[in-house]
Formats: sequence, C-alpha cells, structure tokens
Amino acid sequence: MARVCHFEIHADDPNRAIAFYQTVFGWQFNKWEGPQDYWLIKTGESDQPGIDGGLLRRMGPAPTDGQAVNAFVCTLITKTIDEDVNQATLNGGTVAVPKMAVPGIGWLAYVKDTEGNILGIMQDDPAAA
Repeated sequence: MARVCHFEIHADDPNRAIAFYQTVFGWQFNKWEGPQDYWLIKTGESDQPGIDGGLLRRMGPAPTDGQAVNAFVCTLITKTIDEDVNQATLNGGTVAVPKMAVPGIGWLAYVKDTEGNILGIMQDDPAAA
C-alpha cells in the first residue's frame, strides 16, 4: 500500500510563497543542497501527526483562474515505482513527468490520474544519481 509521504508547492515566486507560509502557518523552510532550487518545508514536530513537504519554482505556466482546483502535489512512497507507474497508465492514468533520479534520495515520477490530478511517486534509493 502506498502512503502519502510528502507534498510539494509549486510557486512562480518561491521567496513570496515562503514568506506567505512562514507568516500564516509558522512553517520552516530550509534550502536543499541538491542540484536544483528546492526548499524543504517543516510543518510541525516529528512526534505529531502530519507530513512535511517541499517548495520549488513552477516548471510551466501558472494555472488560470478559471480552473476548478489548483492544489499542492502529494507524493506517495513506494517500493515499486516502475510497477506503480505502469499500473497508473494501464488503469487510465498518464505519465506527467517520467521517472528521474533525485540524487542521494531516490527515484521520482509524476503521473496524472483519470481526472487529470497530478501525484508524485517516490522510491527510496540513496544511490540514485
């Protein structure tokens, strides 16, 4: 069973978004030392229910105001990313971003469900490069 382990906020202006979430919710942001601009978000203490996330610069045009929902992307943790991506496509989903390495972390892919919602699928692998 795949469990939600992470969420992402995509922002046109990361600094503006960071200021918003820090001020409104008290979230803490730390710049990731990886190959892209990415900030890790701590939403609370680890002994409390909830998940942490990340923030990155939006990689395409911003959604229009006429769209029904514009939301965070949730990522599921799995041990079988290739199988899960395959199952998503066999069951009416599509690949939004093919599997890619997140160096030192693991493998990540984004798929769209049958309703066009994007979700991430992550497989831990510290050797990913």
